[in-house]
Amino acid sequence: MLKNILLGTAVLAGLSTAALAEDTRIHMINCGDNNGDGIKLQDQLIADWEKANPGFKVDVEFVPWGQCQEKSTTLASAGSPPAVAYMGSRTLKQLAANDLIIPVSMSDAEKATYAAPILATVTANGEQWGLPRAFSTKAYYWSKDLFKAAGLDPETPPKTWDEMYEAAKAIKEKTDADGVGLVAASFDNTMHQFMNYVYTNGGEVINADGEIVFNSPNNVEAMAFYGKLATVSQPGPIAYDRGKLYPLFNEGKIGMFISGPWERKKLTGDWGVAPIPVGPKGTPGTLLITDSLAVFKGSGVEAQALDLAKLLTNPENQMAFELAEGYTPLRDMPEVKGLVAKDATWSAFLDAIPTGGPEPFVTDYVALQDIINEAIQGVVLGEVDAVAAVEEAAERLEDAK
Repeated sequence: MLKNILLGTAVLAGLSTAALAEDTRIHMINCGDNNGDGIKLQDQLIADWEKANPGFKVDVEFVPWGQCQEKSTTLASAGSPPAVAYMGSRTLKQLAANDLIIPVSMSDAEKATYAAPILATVTANGEQWGLPRAFSTKAYYWSKDLFKAAGLDPETPPKTWDEMYEAAKAIKEKTDADGVGLVAASFDNTMHQFMNYVYTNGGEVINADGEIVFNSPNNVEAMAFYGKLATVSQPGPIAYDRGKLYPLFNEGKIGMFISGPWERKKLTGDWGVAPIPVGPKGTPGTLLITDSLAVFKGSGVEAQALDLAKLLTNPENQMAFELAEGYTPLRDMPEVKGLVAKDATWSAFLDAIPTGGPEPFVTDYVALQDIINEAIQGVVLGEVDAVAAVEEAAERLEDAK
């Protein structure tokens, strides 16, 4: 009898092992960590998807922001791609050109849920190459405490670049703090920060005809103003990316900075948020930036990965994820209308959408980023003037488009 029991147990164990071995793994790479409230919702949706798709198991790998996109691309280039990965939409055109990802085949109804500028961030050659997962606009944060200390009206944020500079100068001269937080590190959000000034001064990098127009008077003014801000910023902006600014702000070391809506959960003290001040040739604007879920080619589970990605990013699930993470909503859902009523600080981020501009969508995005960052760094360090920096960058950008 004991022998039969042991034999039965062994058989069941063998069946269990075999069943587990038969599960097809879906490797998903997620940028960042697993601490966000939105990730908890994502985990539950993945668990629900697994129940509805027996035989498939999703393995989510969290990789730090600085390495995750490179890891996905490296794995794909080596022939061992993740099934689906979180990627900056700016990378999709290059991934598609290198035949590393598949188009996501959106129906007209699915396309209609997105505003045209957002859909454009994932579209190349008439096809969509990713499913937008995160969207952000930017706004201007100011410390009411430091405005008071500098003799400025704490309830009146600057509306123009000149007013922004004068406020930053007053804070630097009349308090122990620096006027503005400025980023110039060799990192993607340095170019992103600069693009806010490009778009608030009527500039572009690439026009509607696909021509490089970076060397415009608008962009020269934006570059010169960025360099001017370095004279009233924290020391050594070359060492700072955007993520290092909010701690300075909380510590009372800078009076203002530009960032996304997620910062509101992290800030302390008495602060306000308003539209980004505008330049002499501009109107209110911001950089519109999306990250997407991309389905990689060659995983053997492309259909399942696409199905999962569409579940995660459908209107209802995506909205819940965005609200939990503090991101600007991708779609104009009914819930959006109630955001400002509940929290007035949403206004600056939502009002900027109609006048915002997209990330430049080029084949070699890394080259574009490096070229613009090098121009910024040269001006911030005083090694080159704005005219020369913009002109040289424009010439080099011709090879990146």
